Amino acid sequence: MEENKDIRGFKGFAERLTLGITRVLESLPGVLDVRFVERAPAERRCLLSWEQKNCCVLPEDLRDFYLTIDGFTLSWSCKLENEPVTLGSMVINSVAKLCPLCQSAVFSLPSAPTLADLDSEEETEGPEDTPRLPRFDSSTRIFELDPCNGNGKVCLVYQNCTPGMLANHCEVWFLDRALYWYYLTSSFMAYYRLMISQLGLPEWQYTFTPYGPSPQSKQWTCLYQPLIWQGDAQSEMPAEHIINNLDPSKVFQEKAKQPLLKKKTPTHTGGTSTSSSTAHKGSGKYGGTKR
Repeated sequence: MEENKDIRGFKGFAERLTLGITRVLESLPGVLDVRFVERAPAERRCLLSWEQKNCCVLPEDLRDFYLTIDGFTLSWSCKLENEPVTLGSMVINSVAKLCPLCQSAVFSLPSAPTLADLDSEEETEGPEDTPRLPRFDSSTRIFELDPCNGNGKVCLVYQNCTPGMLANHCEVWFLDRALYWYYLTSSFMAYYRLMISQLGLPEWQYTFTPYGPSPQSKQWTCLYQPLIWQGDAQSEMPAEHIINNLDPSKVFQEKAKQPLLKKKTPTHTGGTSTSSSTAHKGSGKYGGTKR
């Protein structure tokens, strides 16, 4: 009886933590093997140690998340040609894996290029409400939230940092494989809800880029998210151009038959035309008159 209570309690906890998405996934056609990894809460001393080591203050919503569960992993598969294929994946790294984004040891050679070389000296001017792009220098502290199965990285970004000073404000950004930044949300909780609503489909983060996900990922999204997905053409068009201005009374109205225009015979000037034509007829081989 105690084990049954524990199982029921865990299912209830998982359903609340995942906002009920496990039940939604299990009801979708072709979806199978929905797995949620159970983890113990993180200890407060681990959170304090992380903040002291990285000189950053964790946001309150992320701190509460780690005090509930130390990381998040939910995956699900679909049936393709009678074989299960892993499709959806939702990941939030644990506190131990919330590591700074650093370059590979290959680039640690003398006079080798660094990530800071990717930052342009002059940023392109944009609208005032456009977030400032993160940089790979000491003014920005970047930590990996989700490795995205090698398709990029979702990062917790602290900007306008001063060396030796504690950083407080952070945002969630997406870094694609070409090392371009794209803004996602202003808080961790907003990103968490966004991740849940996207069902962890492959390359869903690329919907926030100008080029979007791959065609194969778009097909999966159209299959499992037909109401949320919008095509590229519709997302780029203004709202006033999407409105249907079709007038059925004009489209289905029977077309009036237009009268055929009669060809006009060419008019010739002068009176010599008729005489010349009759003369031509009478002077033929069989049309001549006998004298």
